[in-house]
Amino acid sequence: MKLITDINDMLNLSRLWSVGKKVGFVPTMGYLHEGHLSLVAKSNEQCDITVVSIYVNPTQFGPNEDLSSYPRDLDRDLAFLSEYKVDYIFLPTNEIMYPEGFNSWVTVEHVSDVLCGASRPGHFKGVATIVAKLVNLVNPDFMYMGEKDFQQIVVLETMLKDLNFHTRIVRCPIVREKDGLAMSSRNKYLDKQERKSALCLSQSLKLAVDLHKKGETNPAIIQDKMQKLITKAGGKTDYIAFVNKDTLMQVDKADSNTRILLAVYIGKTRLIDNSAV
Repeated sequence: MKLITDINDMLNLSRLWSVGKKVGFVPTMGYLHEGHLSLVAKSNEQCDITVVSIYVNPTQFGPNEDLSSYPRDLDRDLAFLSEYKVDYIFLPTNEIMYPEGFNSWVTVEHVSDVLCGASRPGHFKGVATIVAKLVNLVNPDFMYMGEKDFQQIVVLETMLKDLNFHTRIVRCPIVREKDGLAMSSRNKYLDKQERKSALCLSQSLKLAVDLHKKGETNPAIIQDKMQKLITKAGGKTDYIAFVNKDTLMQVDKADSNTRILLAVYIGKTRLIDNSAV
């Protein structure tokens, strides 16, 4: 497991493995949990070389968001990764990723403008830009990403396709705690009562799936019942959306192509989750 902090070192390595080796890449912002580690395990299973990046990207945070308080613990992360076959860990800094005079951005239209994109203006511009830079540096065949960030995957798949990157995203299932809460680095912010309240996200999704199985296809009716469950648990809904899984456009009828996405504030912490119907 080799640590890399220099862009030129990363570029030189990626040129060496451009032929004959399958390279898997797991981009992270650190403070790793079992969800991240499941992505590393999948890369180990499918690829010859696994690269993990750890970088808290400032450009995907809004001015009033949690950039300064976002959890960081590099020693903890490295200890977790030492249990896996990780060949390289890329640890860039703000100075090398966004040097003085940096003025180029990647914007993915339409799929970036809705849902989290509407609630967090500029978020996906920051995400798309940093991932484009990382993919350019690492040159992976496959990038492993969890479906908890479903909109992010759709945005990045669109970017990779439109800009002719050869890298393809491998979608991996959401990893949950035993009680159903989707694993997230931001779960650390929750106190004991908030942690209990946060179960309303997965519970409301389960309610929606159950209602659909019983024949309900009207998103408005299902959404109303989800909202009542969330409100009773003390959550404040940012959005509940029934969308086409490929375009992220809202649908009038829930079917096999529908994805339910939601964002809910538990106290001051904004959590996201999603499910197929």
